[in-house]
Amino acid sequence: MDQNCSIPFNRSSLLGRELEYIFKTMTIGQIAGDQTYSKRCHAFLEQVLGVPKAMVTTSCTHALEMSALLLNIQPGDEVIVPAFTFVSTANAFALRGAKIIFADIRPDTLNLDEQKLADLITSKTKVVVPVHYAGVGCEMDVIGEIAARHGLSVVEDNAHGLFGKFRGRWLGTFGCLATQSFHETKNITCGEGGALLINDARLVERAEIIREKGTNRSRYFRGQVDKYSWVDIGSSYVMSDVLAAFLYAQLEAWETIQLKRQRIWNHYDNQLCHWARERGIGCPVVPAHCEQSHHMYYLLLPSLEQRQAFIAFLKARNILSVFHYVPLHLSPMAERMGGRQADCPVAEDRSDRLVRLPFYNSLSPDDQDRVIQAVREFEM
Repeated sequence: MDQNCSIPFNRSSLLGRELEYIFKTMTIGQIAGDQTYSKRCHAFLEQVLGVPKAMVTTSCTHALEMSALLLNIQPGDEVIVPAFTFVSTANAFALRGAKIIFADIRPDTLNLDEQKLADLITSKTKVVVPVHYAGVGCEMDVIGEIAARHGLSVVEDNAHGLFGKFRGRWLGTFGCLATQSFHETKNITCGEGGALLINDARLVERAEIIREKGTNRSRYFRGQVDKYSWVDIGSSYVMSDVLAAFLYAQLEAWETIQLKRQRIWNHYDNQLCHWARERGIGCPVVPAHCEQSHHMYYLLLPSLEQRQAFIAFLKARNILSVFHYVPLHLSPMAERMGGRQADCPVAEDRSDRLVRLPFYNSLSPDDQDRVIQAVREFEM
């Protein structure tokens, strides 16, 4: 991604004691995983979110892969994911041989359309993966009821939604499992990283084994066995404590980060929404029963051509805006798996028209006003 514009789409920043904690990991010789700062991250997420177990991972992708392993996905099983999502949401289950069933999205929140979910379920369906797009909660009461009725597991892809809520309850606490991202573009980051939230305590012990290359190494370090061995399939999903040190400093500052982002999001919305609606341009929709995470601010231009012209217009003014997901059911990989048969017109339409504005924790009021002024100067 070209970040050479004077106002980039994203920019990482230090917000607390990141460098101090990294220095400490080096001086005490704890740079591998599951040491001081990994444990602090686990405890923080468990205490704030109220989940039985949290485990930091090398990425949200790997947390999703762990979910597929924990739920024993087998070749031929069907997993329902929204067509409008990042490739990892589908790939984690496709790696286990699952057939990916693509669901269309709602025209307002761009989340999985819960009203179309039941029609996609067959006797082979095992899992549904709602993605809380832009940190706005999916309709988890409806999705949860449908899943329970059909005996399905729910895995929340909460890459955008840490500290967002649905009907007063934290996102990431509805499914038996949920995944978080700490990629550099997220509200809270360590560059590359993720977490698995385990809401079904019966999955905790096996999750520890899968995350530790299929060994019972965690039980060994707790003194529960006198040696550890290979006991299950798994892989190397443990985050380095160097990254965990950076992450823990960011988690400590979570309330400050969220307040900064709320102010940025509100300023965009206050300054642009009336202008946009007068021109047939869509703005984000946040239902009253959702408390969003303020992860991004986007606009929906009337057409693909106008969206591309808008991106070029801002870039000519040294401002980088970007489009987002290309619907997965239209991808070459989906064609190989038969996914192009999916009917997802809303995902196709929104993908063509969506543009994300610069949004990062250190975006200054002056730079944000430059973006807003440039947006308002765009003529269709």
